[in-house]
Amino acid sequence: MITSNSILEKNASLEEMIQYVMSNSPFYQNHFKDANVGDFESLPFTTKEDVAAQNERFCCVEMSKIAEYVTTSGTSGEPITVFLTKNDLERLAENERASLTLMNGSEGDLYQLLTTVDKQFMAGIAYYLGVQKMNAGIIRQGPGAISAQWDSILKYKPTKLIAVPSFILLLLDYADKNGIDYNKTSIDSIICIGESIRDNSFNYNLIGSKITSKWDVKLFSTYASTEMATAFSECKMQNGGHLNKELLHLEVLRENDTHVSNGEEGEIVITTLGVEGTPLIRYRTGDIAAFWSDKCKCGSSSPRIGPIIGRKSQLIKFKGTSIYPQSIYNVLMSFDKIDLYHILVDQIDMTAINLKILLSEKEVDADLLKELLLKLKTKLKVAPELLLVTEKELKKHIINPGKRKPNYITFL
Repeated sequence: MITSNSILEKNASLEEMIQYVMSNSPFYQNHFKDANVGDFESLPFTTKEDVAAQNERFCCVEMSKIAEYVTTSGTSGEPITVFLTKNDLERLAENERASLTLMNGSEGDLYQLLTTVDKQFMAGIAYYLGVQKMNAGIIRQGPGAISAQWDSILKYKPTKLIAVPSFILLLLDYADKNGIDYNKTSIDSIICIGESIRDNSFNYNLIGSKITSKWDVKLFSTYASTEMATAFSECKMQNGGHLNKELLHLEVLRENDTHVSNGEEGEIVITTLGVEGTPLIRYRTGDIAAFWSDKCKCGSSSPRIGPIIGRKSQLIKFKGTSIYPQSIYNVLMSFDKIDLYHILVDQIDMTAINLKILLSEKEVDADLLKELLLKLKTKLKVAPELLLVTEKELKKHIINPGKRKPNYITFL
């Protein structure tokens, strides 16, 4: 039997991980029973639906050894639980230490964490552990309470923020209204999580540009998920998110499941290395991004991925055009007056028969509506239906008390 001791060593191989799950995971013992486990690329994929349906059967250790129970946000389906042992928490800390170091962090920094560390949220605890392992300091402010965020920044003088980019825009708006000169604060950079700040050419996208046009800080992009328990992070050259090859095996696949070439887009498929509690083999994330195998400007030959273009399951096929929700979000975010919106996709057999965008009647007048419709037609090549509703009704679509993240799209 392959034990956890062998797979927790650095550079755990694919072969060791496969042997480990075959020895310890009830799910994989059944999933791979007819497969040639010696041929990695012939192994069947693992999906989010598999994990949701057989969650506990993925666990490879006795429940008495589980130190932390974390869950996914449930943005694209039912939340699933990832079981972490003490060794997995140590691995998580090492991942974030390496990521933060890559993003110009050091033990001399003081980080302010603007994301939750409770509600079974992995990102918050991961960043906390990573900062501690780097021997840097951290201020756990959590989300919300914008005035308290600024009080902390002005009082304790952190050098770096860890936050969702759209929340940074709220910080800037508050500062502008309350006479806070953010360009004279101690902040030199922001670690951005949960949302993209770049386009496919690695330039700042609309939200990245909005932040940096006001605040003279450097933004670093990250990509991770609860299931992979590992982050792709930018280096100082900001030329894509680097793979940590000691902790994750990466495949980026075309529609026919063949490997993409350098610069080509495909679905991110991951295999976790050195995970003890809930290892995943050939796990389809559903996320689409460009893959880069050429040497980075920083000198590293580590594979990189570009910004997430969208989720495979959320591709909208409407009137002969394929659209990812992010393309719609980008248009809406380009209008300063629009803060609230929700997309409704009425579809049959994966083809949208209606595409509607709900907007707040409080924010959008007739002139803005015409301007928005014209821009949507230009950028998307199709014209969604625009509907004005009350702010109260709109927030019912966006805010779900049972979810950690706001929901901006519903597939009917």
